[in-house]
Amino acid sequence: MRKPELAAAIAERADLSKDKASQVLNVILDEITGSVAKGQDVSLIGFGSFTVRERAARTGKNPQTGEALTIPASRTVAFKAGKALKDAVAK
Repeated sequence: MRKPELAAAIAERADLSKDKASQVLNVILDEITGSVAKGQDVSLIGFGSFTVRERAARTGKNPQTGEALTIPASRTVAFKAGKALKDAVAK
């Protein structure tokens, strides 16, 4: 399912216009993105949690030359599925 399809499903189930449902979806995604970008966790009970994880600097290898190089530390987002989502997928 892609974003327009999700907006259409929201519109149908919530009795909204497709444009309004798309706006609601965009606001939700913007809020999740903004919170995670600030380093805050976002928990949607039953669905899952978005968290920021820190990756330490490490040594890697250039696959073409075999030369050692340093990969800098970075931050990334992680998603952990909630129990209800895991149970729905397992069925």
